[in-house]
Amino acid sequence: MASLEDGYSIGQLAKLSGVPVKTIRFYSDAGVLPERDRTAAGYRLYGEEDLARLELIRTLREVGVNLATIRTLAERDLRQVLALQLRAVETQLTALQRTRAVLRATLERGRPSETDLRRLNSLGRLGAAEREALMDAFVAEVGGGNRARERWLTELRKAMVPELPAEPTIEQFDAWLELAELLADEDYRASLRKDDSGFWERRDRDEEAGAGFEGWREANGEITRTVLAAIEQGVAPESAAAVPIVDKVVTLLAGMYGAPDPGPEFRRGLSRGYEEHDPRATRHWELVAKIQGTPWPHPDTIAHTWIAEALRAHPA
Repeated sequence: MASLEDGYSIGQLAKLSGVPVKTIRFYSDAGVLPERDRTAAGYRLYGEEDLARLELIRTLREVGVNLATIRTLAERDLRQVLALQLRAVETQLTALQRTRAVLRATLERGRPSETDLRRLNSLGRLGAAEREALMDAFVAEVGGGNRARERWLTELRKAMVPELPAEPTIEQFDAWLELAELLADEDYRASLRKDDSGFWERRDRDEEAGAGFEGWREANGEITRTVLAAIEQGVAPESAAAVPIVDKVVTLLAGMYGAPDPGPEFRRGLSRGYEEHDPRATRHWELVAKIQGTPWPHPDTIAHTWIAEALRAHPA
């Protein structure tokens, strides 16, 4: 058995950390801060590492981490514990910076309104955990069991729900809230799940055959480059000069969709798809651009807007 000289008693640890003895005892009994040893008299003993762990536990509890998750820390070394604590503190600082930015912007606008109060009450929805949970649900529902679409959405998840800057403007904050509401919208999810379902069924079969997204990305990139070059040259979508460009785009799209004949029927289907495209999907990416402070519209959006107009002007 160890002696009290070999470590901190629970009372000493409480004094050093500022955490009540009762709380430390609860953490030890729950397995999140197991004592290092016990004296012959049965007193719990803790070491220097336990002092650091206790501070981390307190920090993690303040940001809502449950005890089951914290319990795994007992199996990690001090460096891992300190790294986790650093991340937790940085998360807290970022949350405080955002709160400060929103409060400052609200006060600068004059008398606060009910909208301002709702905005402040929504600050808790901006954490990394909330963002991840939102995207988990979105990917699962929109993917609809199609592995190819789920994989594609997983690759895009960070782009689809970007993190707010540490000090967002009111416009960026409102864009994030609107985006969160959009992603949680059941009707929007159902619309995306239905959109291009035939294409994703084919992609799923290709996945089973071992084909990846590389060919799809290359074709999509070539379409965007081709159309943007035409726009830069001043080619209007309704002009005769647009015809060979549309033909090339249709051929590339036919390859992506696995259509054996890029003829009039396929073109009409493409045109119909553009007409039925849910405008909320475009709004989604516009909100992403607002949050990130990047130019809008995106080059892909510009290109596909041109294609939609060109297909209407040249149906066959």
